[in-house]
Amino acid sequence: MLLAGGVVVAAVVTSGWSTAALTIPAAATTASSKPSPGCKTRPAVAPGDSQVGLDADGVDGFYLRHVPPSYRAGRALPLVVDLHGYAESAPVEAQMTQLGRYGDTHGFVTLTPQGQGPVPLWNTTLGSGDLRFIGSLLDEAERTLCINEQRVYVTGLSDGAFMTSAVACAYAKRVAAVAPVAGIQDTSGCRPARPVPVVTFHGTADPFVAFNGGLGPKALALPAPDGSPRTLGQLGAAASTTPGPSIPQIIAVWAKRNGCAAKPESTAVASDVTHIHYRCPDHADVDFYRVAGGGHAWPGSTLSRAIASVIGPTTFSISADTILWRFFQAHPLH
Repeated sequence: MLLAGGVVVAAVVTSGWSTAALTIPAAATTASSKPSPGCKTRPAVAPGDSQVGLDADGVDGFYLRHVPPSYRAGRALPLVVDLHGYAESAPVEAQMTQLGRYGDTHGFVTLTPQGQGPVPLWNTTLGSGDLRFIGSLLDEAERTLCINEQRVYVTGLSDGAFMTSAVACAYAKRVAAVAPVAGIQDTSGCRPARPVPVVTFHGTADPFVAFNGGLGPKALALPAPDGSPRTLGQLGAAASTTPGPSIPQIIAVWAKRNGCAAKPESTAVASDVTHIHYRCPDHADVDFYRVAGGGHAWPGSTLSRAIASVIGPTTFSISADTILWRFFQAHPLH
C-alpha cells in the first residue's frame, strides 16, 4: 500500500513469471564493477533468507535479506531493494514479489525493509527519517555483503513505488535505476544529482492510484496511518481523489528531468499492454508499460490475480520481474 505527501493509498504487490521481449543495450554487458567494502572484509553470509535488525537514527527497524546460492565472498553481486506498500509488511512483500526467488536464478541480492508506524508506511518527504533509513540500509548492505555498487536498484509498489520515486531523488549517486509499480510520483523538491533511469507500470483501471491522477475510490476505505478505527476517507482524503496530474503526465515530468525527447515512442507489446519509451541521453531512459484495464497490480503475478476482487485485474501478457530486471541490467551506474 502507499503514502505520498501525507496522503496514504493502498497497494498489494506480486511478482510475475511470464516473459516479454526487451532489448538490452550492448553497453550494459561491458560495465565495470565497483566492489563494496564487504568484498574486502568478507563477512560470513550464508545464502538463503534471514531477518536482520537495523538501528538507524534511533529507530529500531529490520529488513529481510535474501542471498542467492551463487553468492560468494569476494564476488560482487547486484542489489535490489524491494519496498512494501501501505499497511503491508516486509514478509508479505517478499512473498508477493518473489524477487528473492527470481534473484536466485539471475544472481542478485534482495533486501526488503520494513516501514515504521502502527500502520506500516513510508514517509516519502525528502529528508525524512524513512529516507535516512534507506540510506542506512544501503550502507549496511555494502559493508556486510559483497555488492557491486554500480548495480544498486530499487523497486516497490504503491506506497513502495512512491518511496522508490523519492529514493531516486535523494540517492541518485548511489542508485543506478528504479522501477516504481502502480504509483510513480513526482516527488516535491526532486533535484537528483544525476538523471536516474526509470521503468514503471500502471493499469488504466487502478482503483487505488487513479490513472488520471489522484487517489482512486478504494483508497478512501484504507485504515488511518495512526492505527485508529478511522479510514482515510474519514480523515478527509476524499479531496485527493481530484484528478491530475495523470500518470502519463508524471512520467513526462520524469522524462523532461532526464533530458529525454519530448515525444515518446509507443509499441503494442500485447493486446492489453503498450510500451511507451522516451529516448534519453546518457542511457537515462524512461520506460512506461501501460496496462489497458489493469488494476493496482504487479504484472505477471499469480497472487495478484488471486486478489482481483480487491485490486482489479492483473495482466499476464508481461512480467514485471522480467522487465524490470532486464531494464536494471541495461542501466548500471556510470
